Amino acid sequence: MSTPVPETASRAPAGPARLRGLVDLLASMRFAISLLTVICIASVIGTVLQQNQPIPNYVNQFGPFWAQVFGALHLYAVYSAWWFLLILGFLVVSTSLCIARNTPKILADLRTFKENIREQSLKSFGQRAEQVFAVEPTEPLVRRLGATLVQGGWKVRLQARDTAGGTGWMLAAKRGSANKLGYIAAHSAIVLICLGGLLDGDLVVRAQMWFNGKTPYAGGGSIADVSPEHRLSDRNPTFRGNLMVAEGTESSTAILNQPDGVLLQELPFAVELKKFIVEYYSTGMPKLFASDIVIHDRTSGETQEARVEVNHPAKYKGVEIYQSSFDDGGSHVKLRALPLKGGGHPFEVEGVIGGSSVLQRADGQEKLTLEYTGLRVINVENMAGAAGSGADVRKVDLRDSVESHLGAANKSNARKELRNVGPSIGYKLRDAAGQAREFQNYMLPVDMGDGVPVYLLGMREDPGEPFRYLRLPVDEEGGLDGFTRLRAALADPALREQAVHRYAVHAIESSKPELSHQLELSAGRALSLFAGATPAKTAKTAKADEARPTGGLQAVSDFIEANVPEAERPRAGDVLIRILSGALFELAQLSREQAGLKPLQPSDKVQAFMTQAVLSLSDVQMYPEPMAFMLKDFTQVQASVFQVSRAPGRSVVYLGCALLILGVFAMLYVRERRLWIWVRPEGAGSHALMALSSNRKTLDSDHEFARLKEKLLMLGPEPVASPDPDPHPEVTP
Repeated sequence: MSTPVPETASRAPAGPARLRGLVDLLASMRFAISLLTVICIASVIGTVLQQNQPIPNYVNQFGPFWAQVFGALHLYAVYSAWWFLLILGFLVVSTSLCIARNTPKILADLRTFKENIREQSLKSFGQRAEQVFAVEPTEPLVRRLGATLVQGGWKVRLQARDTAGGTGWMLAAKRGSANKLGYIAAHSAIVLICLGGLLDGDLVVRAQMWFNGKTPYAGGGSIADVSPEHRLSDRNPTFRGNLMVAEGTESSTAILNQPDGVLLQELPFAVELKKFIVEYYSTGMPKLFASDIVIHDRTSGETQEARVEVNHPAKYKGVEIYQSSFDDGGSHVKLRALPLKGGGHPFEVEGVIGGSSVLQRADGQEKLTLEYTGLRVINVENMAGAAGSGADVRKVDLRDSVESHLGAANKSNARKELRNVGPSIGYKLRDAAGQAREFQNYMLPVDMGDGVPVYLLGMREDPGEPFRYLRLPVDEEGGLDGFTRLRAALADPALREQAVHRYAVHAIESSKPELSHQLELSAGRALSLFAGATPAKTAKTAKADEARPTGGLQAVSDFIEANVPEAERPRAGDVLIRILSGALFELAQLSREQAGLKPLQPSDKVQAFMTQAVLSLSDVQMYPEPMAFMLKDFTQVQASVFQVSRAPGRSVVYLGCALLILGVFAMLYVRERRLWIWVRPEGAGSHALMALSSNRKTLDSDHEFARLKEKLLMLGPEPVASPDPDPHPEVTP
């Protein structure tokens, strides 16, 4: 009696089975396609969402909650996220396993001619033909056919077989085997490209952070004061960072942006910027960036001059230096403070772009920080239709914008009048609580087409908003003294009273003193409302709106709304505006008398100045600061921003791209064909049976088979039997 075998003894070990299952999963096509799909989705996110921006930018764009969620998913640095690198690693493993499993089969298939196929199998092919050669023996016939195929580029192998009627010959030929090599090349290309991406990505940098204790630096201050744990060695095999160098200075430390700070990359050389060159198109867009640099070797001390342009980098010791952009290198600026809301005196302040100055308010209660953010020497604006475009010189007319996209292709409704309006200064005023407003003021007056040039003073509360511009009219001397004198006189009650009296005397004849007195009261009320010295509404009708201006044309409008019946408001408004304009003109004359200047003579130019002055005095009420800083003088210092990179994986990626092109070309445009001709004795001659197999059934295959029939078997171009639906029958020897 035999001993029963335990059930567990017949089972395969669980460990190897699971391992084989895991390998099968990793090497499967569906797993690789899933990884490619995730990589494509991540690449779309990395393209749509701006990468490596400051965190406050994302908070302003998405809000605090979603900004935190996206940050936790590392969507702000997709291509260096751990999960993206992990997916790339799995894709490399999956594709490599696929290549390892299929390459031996492909190579074996390349070496075999499948000459052991049987005659019965050839008869099942869709593309087949038969011919009888009455007088030609089998061996000479098959050798002649083989020589003809070799001349046509086919690889041929002959096999002799014994049959009942004598010795038969199987001719096996093949062509287009590079199709299968294309499979190996394309899959190898994916591996090489992914490996090159991993080498040139953040994987090496992250490895140093994991194993060498390197951490990102999130503070400020000088680069020289940053401790070694935030610095990478100049022997770092791969990196990509930014290097900013001002004219006349040199730098040898690049900055590598990280999601939570920066890493400092030491370079084996220092870059000195001798001169930065920039040329512009008529539209104001930069046409050429170029930097004349000197490379100083830190080891040998040798120097090398080079010129870096966009798409024309310089290379030294395996590090490539690209021209990325340009910036301000610390220009010196001199600003003049312009009082806008009465009181205060003009003063000057000097600073450096990127620096700041501390200011004290007139009441002595609060300090302001003046931050010099930017100097733009060239500002090319489209001035077409600028008149009446509102406060923003760069405002887009919606109607013109829509019409410019309609009509025939050769018709353009867009009107452009590009003009350089001169330098501008950008600065921020930050209070003690850290809140800041951003300003942009032009140095030179701009002709907006309203009859009088104006100075443009831009302001915005949020970096995501466009600038809103205050227009200040230019006086006859080309400056702002006329406007500032008028603004100071408007804030003086005594001068307002004198101006009202003069206006009433000039407007009413002396024979009608009662009308003169009544006009003087009306003019005094209008001028006081405009100056913000008299509340526009009573306590009963006032609205709780602290942001509403207390003076200007809005105050006059509020007064009319509160005190005049609705039917009479248009007429009352016209009267008050005429009275206000006349009183302001007399106020301007008084301000000139105090300054020792000649009185203004009525003219179109003076009228245009006064019209704009009324609008500007009204808009000043909404200006958030009591003064504006105008650019008086500057000394520009330019800086060049370089991208420095050491990319050993680039050659690997180039090789992968070349293999990918060759592989895809081979798989798409190279057809693998196999041809068999079975020749057996038949009487004094031979009988030939020919069949063709192709990996893709196309019209070209039919045409080629027709040519082979005609050339080898001497058959005409008449069609053969309808093809079998299975072009790849299983062949058994």
